[in-house]
Amino acid sequence: MIPKVDGTHDVSLRSWVESANDPATDFPVQNLPLGAFRYRDEGPPRIGCAIGDQVLDLAACAERGLLRGLPSDVGDACRGTALNGLMSLEPRVRGTLRHRLSHLLRSEGGFVTAQAEAPNVLVPRADAEMRLPAAVGDYTDFYASVFHATNVGRMLRPDHPLLPNYKWVPIGYHGRASSLVVSGTPVVRPCGQTEPPEGGTPAFGPSRSLDYELEVGAFLGPGNALGRTIPVAEAEDHIFGLCLLNDWSARDVQRWEYQPLGPFLAKSFATSVSPWVVTIEALAPYRVPAFARPEGDPRPLPYLAHEENEAHGGIDLRLEVLLSSRAMREQALAPFSLSRSNLRALYWTLAQMVAHHASNGCNLRPGDLVASGTVSGEAKEARGCLLERTWRGAEPLALPGGETRRFLEDGDEVILRGHCEREGFARIGFGECRGVVRAASESA
Repeated sequence: MIPKVDGTHDVSLRSWVESANDPATDFPVQNLPLGAFRYRDEGPPRIGCAIGDQVLDLAACAERGLLRGLPSDVGDACRGTALNGLMSLEPRVRGTLRHRLSHLLRSEGGFVTAQAEAPNVLVPRADAEMRLPAAVGDYTDFYASVFHATNVGRMLRPDHPLLPNYKWVPIGYHGRASSLVVSGTPVVRPCGQTEPPEGGTPAFGPSRSLDYELEVGAFLGPGNALGRTIPVAEAEDHIFGLCLLNDWSARDVQRWEYQPLGPFLAKSFATSVSPWVVTIEALAPYRVPAFARPEGDPRPLPYLAHEENEAHGGIDLRLEVLLSSRAMREQALAPFSLSRSNLRALYWTLAQMVAHHASNGCNLRPGDLVASGTVSGEAKEARGCLLERTWRGAEPLALPGGETRRFLEDGDEVILRGHCEREGFARIGFGECRGVVRAASESA
């Protein structure tokens, strides 16, 4: 069931954490995203809630009785080192935590407040070392933007850009969970084998066509037993929350290796994830209809079709990619906006991806990560990667300071941002997902 708007979304709510009342903050009291953090150089990770420029330490809240009265499973999960415990709970149970956090952090009207305990339960975000939000057992990447799929297809098959299955089945591949990294982790340029000249021998060395991919990740909740399915009508109950995700891609390696089994080493060297998970409950005010399929497109097969998903399966999440080169930083130039798109443009909804993933009895588990694939829109400025944005390098982009880019250079920093806004509701954001490209290892 898609979560409903309730009192935690009230635009009039304000927080006693003053920075959370700044209209420009990503983390007002209506958001309450969750993540895992560690005190600088001290102790194991802890679970936190972002509020303005602070982090509310949930284990500290539990120790001081601020979570008393919640289901015991919730209290136990809040003492964990990652979000997997919370992700494993049914939406009705874990939803009690959102309501308690709202009361703890609102400036008035809460039946219990954390304000008196502020010195003991708040940590400045600048002093919190963020970790991956969950221990991810499996990571699956989809290909859900028809605009991205069409653009890439036109480069390879100008007359038939979309393969016959695209509008019938959510396409995906199993990624590499071990190389998921939290935002801010440097990304080393990968080495790989690339296509030889006709009749020649393939070359091995650093990728010369390194790219980013603007994506949104969905952390999964309770999951299903092996051999059981997840009906699309129930799929939202298995989505815990969303994050920003950069699926770094070595396009020259990918071009040579992808046939016949798809992405492999071109994708597995690093995938960056933003540290704060915006819960599916926080996103209730920003739900929109699923992508309107053009006339003549096939209807989803029955196992992927449901009225509620069609009416509210989309999310109005505005996304942006920025680039800051080493030279730009040395000249104190602001990051350059590469593209802007919106998650609502996905051809397949998140619920359809989850339902399809489990349709063969594949067991999904708490903390599994599902990604949308590159989020591109119809306009050129809405293309979500450099492969599209520069049309495979044929149309280089001009950067401030006189540089150009076909693909990423060493020292480039890619920044993903996302936020939701709607009249009558607070603006909520996702923070940032950052990564700086480092030169290929000399030992490679």
